[in-house]
Amino acid sequence: MNKGISKIGWRFDNTYSKLPDTMLSKLAPIPVKSPKIVILNSSLSKELELDFSNINNEDLASIFSGNKLPEGSDTIAQAYAGHQFGHFTMLGDGRAIVIGEHLSKNNQRFDIQFKGSGKTPFSRNGDGRAALGPMLREYIISEAMHALNIPTTRSLAVVKTGETVMRETPLIGAILTRVAESHIRVGTFQYAVTSKDKNDLKALFDYTMNRHYPNLKNSKNPAIELLKIVIEKQTKLIVDWMRVGFIHGVMNTDNMTISGETIDYGPCAFMDNYDPETVFSSIDYQGRYAFFNQPGIAKWNLARFAESLIPLINDNKDKAIEMATECINNFATVYQKFWLEMMRKKLGLKGEEIKDEGLIVELLSWMHKNKADYTNTFCFLMNEKIQDDKIYNNQDFINWKNQWQERLKLHNNSMEKSLKTMRSANPLVIPRNHKVEEALESANKDDMKPMLNLIKILTKPYEKQEKIVSYQSPAPASNTKYQTFCGT
Repeated sequence: MNKGISKIGWRFDNTYSKLPDTMLSKLAPIPVKSPKIVILNSSLSKELELDFSNINNEDLASIFSGNKLPEGSDTIAQAYAGHQFGHFTMLGDGRAIVIGEHLSKNNQRFDIQFKGSGKTPFSRNGDGRAALGPMLREYIISEAMHALNIPTTRSLAVVKTGETVMRETPLIGAILTRVAESHIRVGTFQYAVTSKDKNDLKALFDYTMNRHYPNLKNSKNPAIELLKIVIEKQTKLIVDWMRVGFIHGVMNTDNMTISGETIDYGPCAFMDNYDPETVFSSIDYQGRYAFFNQPGIAKWNLARFAESLIPLINDNKDKAIEMATECINNFATVYQKFWLEMMRKKLGLKGEEIKDEGLIVELLSWMHKNKADYTNTFCFLMNEKIQDDKIYNNQDFINWKNQWQERLKLHNNSMEKSLKTMRSANPLVIPRNHKVEEALESANKDDMKPMLNLIKILTKPYEKQEKIVSYQSPAPASNTKYQTFCGT
């Protein structure tokens, strides 16, 4: 092995593979023809304390394609199940392999996963591969989410495989390297429950608790406490999605992590004009995962997680169900609390007033009625210059703004303090869908400049930047509805 490769700094300590064999499959990535590095995330590399500075592009491509596995790797595909659009299915990593668990110097543990690495026992009829466009899309959006201060998996690298992937048309093959606190999902617990060996669920539970929430070990009822903490983490996550107008698009139970990270950026997109019924995914025919449905779906998914924990909550099944149901029924209260806190920050409101919710809803209703841009409306309220701001000359908006300004004066608040709060909650820029598509189209033609420019802007979403204006405008009016695709 190249001396440079051996000095990258990988510190693998692989633990998931010690779970029962039913929970995983041990196999290596399938080698690819002629890998070529497309992008390497240098800032994330530094955070992981990995040094690729002395590695040439050929070796980088070999590393991130799986053709040369790092010393200490322990390659596995994880088994899991999931409710996909409400229908229960046995799943698993059909095109992904965790190559190992990397420890940073402060002992933070991260899964390093190759996505698009070839067939596994869980591939069903899939080819196990991924196309360049969807992998670069995940790179862009996941890094944007990180910059927006929203819990998320990260993207370390993308390589082209030198092979063709067949979807509706032939596409350029690619592999994404994904970094996550773990890939343990609600669907992982659902899978363990279906096992013939009743010990599998307990083994997964103990592992999850030790890995993510070791403080729960001393609680009276660790299972119910795990349920509570996952509910809280997922509630805060969904509130963050709502804060920036993010629509995940495929909120199946296999796409909800126990760690509270956003995962699987398939048909996701960001909303331009405010419309609570916004759907982008080409396969979401009924609007199950529409923007305003995301909190309710999160609750539904968490209820499935609660069901999986029933055997561990209490020996008395009826008592266990009662305890779990109480937690789930509390979701709406918890969500509303966090949502109101978030919206108050977006509007710079200090303290709490009974009429705050009405003021917030009135603004959202106005935005919906007048097709106002969600992100740019809050930018306008922060006195940021935006294009096409004539819409805010509307008398109804002016009347609302007057009410808002009167509310700002309460609780000894100042405009300076309000603006400071607002600027921490409202991004000046988001991954505009048309800009993402432009970047991906150019990347497919070997021109990475638009994507690199886009990422540069997106990494500082709350800061004023040069050349930001063109990235703030919604897509030009079109008769064609914007759609996203899973890429599988």
